[in-house]
Amino acid sequence: MPYYESVFIARPDISSAQVDGLVETFEKAIAGGGGSIQKKEYWGLRNLAYRIKKNRKGHYMLMNIDAPANAVAEMERQMRINEDVMRHMTLRVDELEEGPSVIIQNKDRGDERPRRGPRPDRGDRPDRGDRPDRGPRPDSDGGDSGRNRDKGDDA
Repeated sequence: MPYYESVFIARPDISSAQVDGLVETFEKAIAGGGGSIQKKEYWGLRNLAYRIKKNRKGHYMLMNIDAPANAVAEMERQMRINEDVMRHMTLRVDELEEGPSVIIQNKDRGDERPRRGPRPDRGDRPDRGDRPDRGPRPDSDGGDSGRNRDKGDDA
C-alpha cells in the first residue's frame, strides 16, 4: 500500500482532547478503507504564518498513514466537512520516517528559535557624521515645517 503524511490544523479554541477525538474520527475512516495510521504526533498549539478564519494560532497534528488512496480520500473528505479543521495537507511519500519528526526534535532540544544575546555596546560604532546626501534638517523648535499649512495660504 502507498504511504502518506498528513498534517492538519485545528481551531485554537478546542482542547487537545478534542483534537485527539478528531484523530480518532480520521483513524476510523482510514481503518474502514483497509489502512492504518503508523504514527501520530501532536505538535501543540502553534502560531500560524498568517490568519486563518480570524485565528492566529492552531493545533497542529501529523499522521503517518499506510492506506489505499480511496481511504485517504475519505479521510480528506471528512476533514473538509469538519468545521474544527482549518487546513489540511496530505502528501504521498516513498517511505515513512522512523522516530520523531523535526518539529518534535526541536521542541525536545528546547531551542525552537535561536535566541539573540544582549545588544553589543553601541559606543564602538563608527561615527557616521553628517549625511551629505540630505539637506539641512528643519528647525526643531516647533516651527511650521509645511505639514500643517492650509491650501492657498502660501503668501
